[in-house]
Amino acid sequence: MQYGNIDGIDKPISRLVHGTIMLTSEEEEWSFKLLDAVYENGITAFDTGHIYGGGDPERIMGRWMKERGNRDRVVLLGKGAHHNADRRRVTRFDVTADLHDSLARFQVDYIDIYVLHRDDPSVPVGPIVEVLNDHIQAGKIGKIGGSNWSHERIQEANAYAKANGLQPFAVSSPNFSLAEQAEPPWSECITISGPENAGVRTWYEKSQMPLFTWSSIANGFFSGRLTRANFEEVKDQFDESSIRAYCTPDNFNRLDRVEELAADKGLTVPQVALAYVLNQPLNIFALVGARSPEECNANLEILALDLTQEEMDWLDLRT
Repeated sequence: MQYGNIDGIDKPISRLVHGTIMLTSEEEEWSFKLLDAVYENGITAFDTGHIYGGGDPERIMGRWMKERGNRDRVVLLGKGAHHNADRRRVTRFDVTADLHDSLARFQVDYIDIYVLHRDDPSVPVGPIVEVLNDHIQAGKIGKIGGSNWSHERIQEANAYAKANGLQPFAVSSPNFSLAEQAEPPWSECITISGPENAGVRTWYEKSQMPLFTWSSIANGFFSGRLTRANFEEVKDQFDESSIRAYCTPDNFNRLDRVEELAADKGLTVPQVALAYVLNQPLNIFALVGARSPEECNANLEILALDLTQEEMDWLDLRT
């Protein structure tokens, strides 16, 4: 396993971050076995979200950490303040309520990294930074950040923090993969993929802000289950939002090249797609959603794989 560090978090943070959305109390034994396998392979960081599964994944994580006695070695990435069908939720009340729910579900007194799951650009950044800092001061949060926040809003938040002697956003969690999104798969998502976001990636490269990137294999587009030839047969296995977001001519051209390079290197399609993400000149911690020890092992194998710049340009249709 490869590890990175974030100032203020006194634990190694695995470059692969295990997603927990698939965990469920109905399959608690399976969930524990999966978490054990992931953890035993060196993954220390786990991505969670207040909105996921009605809170079940967070409860599973909490029971697992308590039974294994490993809280001091686990890095929790928590997310809150996701909007709902009734109202916008980037408010002091909702941030605080979601945080306290998650702390109770995890059975812990702090979350290592806490990010807001969505932004609300109509809300000034000042009160948002202030409420998050209140919880830092109370010892309930280690570091803060934004998931699906634009880099401009992050800069605005951090300028406010600096001017007022507060802790800034330390991390960002946008989408990033080899695939270019034709449209957001879910409302108000932020991606840094594709040629139109090259300038954003340059900003992140220069700042080296830690990036916890989601959908590294484009929500299954690079899973290996989908090909240009079988698309009509298997498309019902993918949700409609993913098809609209990723099933474009350019992305199928990228998929063709991933398949070719995977065959040349004796790798799988998802391995090459994940290697593309991890070989960027960015400070990336890639979120992955292995559902078996075998998938976890396959992800680990590519950590040592170096792609050349020529290979990466070719995969992304730049040559």
